[in-house]
Amino acid sequence: MPELPEVEALTAFLSERLTGRVVAEVLPVAISALKTYDPPVTALAGRTVGPVVRHGKFLDIGFVATGAADTGSADTGADGLHLVVHLARAGWLRWREQLPTEPPKPGGRNPLALRVRLEGPDGDGFDLTEAGTKKGLAVYVVREAEEVPGVARLGPDPFDPDFDLARFRALLAGERRRIKGVLRDQTVLAGVGNAYSDEVLHVARMSPYKLAADLSEEESARLFEALGSTLREAVERSRGLAAGELKAEKKLGLRVHGRTGQPCPVCGDTVREVSFADSSLQYCPTCQTGGKPLADRRLSRLLK
Repeated sequence: MPELPEVEALTAFLSERLTGRVVAEVLPVAISALKTYDPPVTALAGRTVGPVVRHGKFLDIGFVATGAADTGSADTGADGLHLVVHLARAGWLRWREQLPTEPPKPGGRNPLALRVRLEGPDGDGFDLTEAGTKKGLAVYVVREAEEVPGVARLGPDPFDPDFDLARFRALLAGERRRIKGVLRDQTVLAGVGNAYSDEVLHVARMSPYKLAADLSEEESARLFEALGSTLREAVERSRGLAAGELKAEKKLGLRVHGRTGQPCPVCGDTVREVSFADSSLQYCPTCQTGGKPLADRRLSRLLK
């Protein structure tokens, strides 16, 4: 699933290629991906792309009436619209230098969900796609980004200039949940998902099972520093990459997530995994849990 660093890089990539361009047509293919109907997605045709911004893991492409001035911020004005996208687990945005001229065919195994073609001789634009059978890609056309429920519920963004250690500690206070779950909760902290929560905890040398409210001042400071450095480094690795290269870069940069059975790059111990119903976490016992493997109840049931 694309998380804050990938969506941040994707925002920069699209800002360079979309801002000031006029949309020729919008072709919805997978109706299940459309979560709003008023305004219709086709209302974006003929509009000029304005600011492209990020809200947590949501991508927000602003549109203004053609001829209107670009505000340079997320505000598109009274008549503006927003195409807000959550890529979910298997969704992605694919930039095309030349889109096919024939209209896409819905149904079957076609991963295409939405096509946006820009005006101009090249016929460039982008496709929103989603692989697999479990569909989670969500596309909204709204007048204000906060009309999207997931955006309205977002907690503070780690890249917000006002997000400091004191604010981070306030978020953790009273949280009787495991720190892994707190970091992933978008209403607490925007943008961090399963992969980067594993990476942050590994950098912080902290067990994913530790209760958030039990963190000492030294531990919370260490975790705050690991959060910022991990996300900033991931963004820097992705800076300047084409949209199609971001997924591969994410995998290459991960140290423990998705690397079960491989040696920890810090200490050489074997990276372990704990599996859940629909996800898993990875960690290094030596770096994070005092050398003790965490209990994996699903694995225990299989061995009975």
